[in-house]
Amino acid sequence: MRKQLSKREIEEFSEKISKYKIALTKKDRMEIIDEKFLSINNVTSFFLIDDEWIPTLRYILSNHILKTVTVDMGAVKFVVSGADIMRPGIVAWDDFAKDEIVSVIDEKNRKPLAVGKMLVSADELSSMKTGKAVKNLHWVGDDIWNSST
Repeated sequence: MRKQLSKREIEEFSEKISKYKIALTKKDRMEIIDEKFLSINNVTSFFLIDDEWIPTLRYILSNHILKTVTVDMGAVKFVVSGADIMRPGIVAWDDFAKDEIVSVIDEKNRKPLAVGKMLVSADELSSMKTGKAVKNLHWVGDDIWNSST
């Protein structure tokens, strides 16, 4: 089910995603799809998890709005299979807080592979040697990726 948002609803939604610093205008065509996806100008741009709107990989491929965590090439096959990101596979990262939404990129191509939620802060990550660092929420080839337009 698709529902086009009114100008007022677009303003309300803009507040919900204000932490991503996205400039939406009243001219943008926005639709809610099945009450769990948001399409902006015919591109599935956000999905809903636990009452939080999170950008899709398709959206962040053209709109670099998230901080990044870089993984080595050995971790790529696990990340795109839906695995959480473990500390030994991480080679670089931006400064972020615990629970912040980040983009997981590979060190060679620097392209987004997944969207995840940080389980630790950047400071904690630098002192870790092992353990989970990022909860994988959405990755290339998952249901969200395949249902995106």
